[in-house]
Amino acid sequence: MFWKRSFSIAKELIASVGQTSLRPKASEVLSVYLRQRGLPPWTSYFVPYTFINNDQFGLSHFNWNVDGVNYHILRTGCFPFIKYHCSKRSWHDLTVENRFYTIIKCINVGFPCLMYGLSALIFITHKDYVVMNNTGLKIPLYFWYKETKGAMY
Repeated sequence: MFWKRSFSIAKELIASVGQTSLRPKASEVLSVYLRQRGLPPWTSYFVPYTFINNDQFGLSHFNWNVDGVNYHILRTGCFPFIKYHCSKRSWHDLTVENRFYTIIKCINVGFPCLMYGLSALIFITHKDYVVMNNTGLKIPLYFWYKETKGAMY
């Protein structure tokens, strides 16, 4: 059951390798997705590395403003994905937290992040798309479960 789903995801990721000219920035995908969801209180998703250009490399915990609404973003690379957890919150200086998470990832040599990404291949149950406004390109986002729109948690 989950193996079939995992192989389907892996096949899609492999098929997208090499299409670098079509890749939008990860930051653009983040902003467009939050707008498409109507600026939700929170969301959490996986975006495949092979579909985006990683312009937020080195950022683990940071503020992100979309149309005047601030989000705290927890972000980690978890090959073959980048995981985003977004919470609508007021702006705070997150420099210390960002450095702390980055140091932890370096100390662990990224092994827990790799295991997180490989487990995601097994536990992902829902797929949605971000439609990029300027090109109409559809970027797949993966979720462990389908989120209830407008839910606070």
